Amino acid sequence: MPKSNKPQIPRARGERGELTSDGTATLAEIARQAGVSAPTVSKVLNGRAHVAPATREKVELLLRNHGYRRKRGGARVRPSGLLELVFHELISLWATEIIRGAENVARQEGLTLVLSESAGREEMGQSWVDGVLTRDPAGVILIMSDLTTEQRELLASRDVPFVVMDPAGYPADDVPSIGTTNWQGGYTATRHLLELGHRRIGVICGPADVLCSRARIDGYRAALETGGVVCDDTLVRHGTFQTEGGHRIARELLAAPDRPTAVFAGNDVQAMGVYQAARELGLRIPEDLSVVGFDDLPVSGWMGPPLTTVRQPLVDMAEAAARLVLDLGRNVQPAMRRVEMATTLVVRASTAPPPP
Repeated sequence: MPKSNKPQIPRARGERGELTSDGTATLAEIARQAGVSAPTVSKVLNGRAHVAPATREKVELLLRNHGYRRKRGGARVRPSGLLELVFHELISLWATEIIRGAENVARQEGLTLVLSESAGREEMGQSWVDGVLTRDPAGVILIMSDLTTEQRELLASRDVPFVVMDPAGYPADDVPSIGTTNWQGGYTATRHLLELGHRRIGVICGPADVLCSRARIDGYRAALETGGVVCDDTLVRHGTFQTEGGHRIARELLAAPDRPTAVFAGNDVQAMGVYQAARELGLRIPEDLSVVGFDDLPVSGWMGPPLTTVRQPLVDMAEAAARLVLDLGRNVQPAMRRVEMATTLVVRASTAPPPP
């Protein structure tokens, strides 16, 4: 049979990097299977906008099934010049420190930092993923958020590197992450209070399903056990990492007949709520109540009295996350995919021995 002179549709070559396939389907064939036009497939392949989420998902699945992927031979230039920072919630002073760290690296690299948030969700929605593909950033840093397996694969198929900072849950083994020694921080804070002579120590932390919250409370429990103090579960409370949550729970704890003489707050913002509750109940800090926070935000040194707290190096953590994600984009593989930075206790004026 004579060979057809009909020209063959070439393999897909994206405008921002060569693409290869280990299958036999052309873009036209994938377009036919998806029920869309070839230009639509090309838009999805190159991460462009103006494609309906359901259509993008269908085309992405077909592309993956046919083995289309970007070549990994070298780092490609990101024309957008963006570094993306994604927050679980962008509503506290804690976020400002992380922004400072990421901005330090972005400025050095000539990149523009862009911010988004998941509005309290631990996993990002499909609309955010579509937006990332359109923005095509040099890297993505997720703060207390995570991606589904499918979303991770989708970003990987577009060579968009990502790093999780302070993960909400246990990250997968292949997910690079930056964290801090939350367990040790909780242990150190509680041990400090025990050494001052406190035995009824309350703890207020964040949601029970958040990794750092669980780790800090586990450290608290371990310190009590080591100190020979039986943990009273009525003094262990979960809430939000916000001032309002700290205030509400502290009011409950401090109004009890057998109130705690000290409170370990899960972060400095919660500790502000504890301060307010103590004032409303006529309790003096530290004469009547000792308080320890977590984070060492700049404002903690200006609280009245200055707050004893566990310092986690938020700026350093954000800088490390930014450098890690940019290295991944340059095909530089890290020696360790999970990095934990040390916490340290900063003793100020909010802690003292319990009243006689």
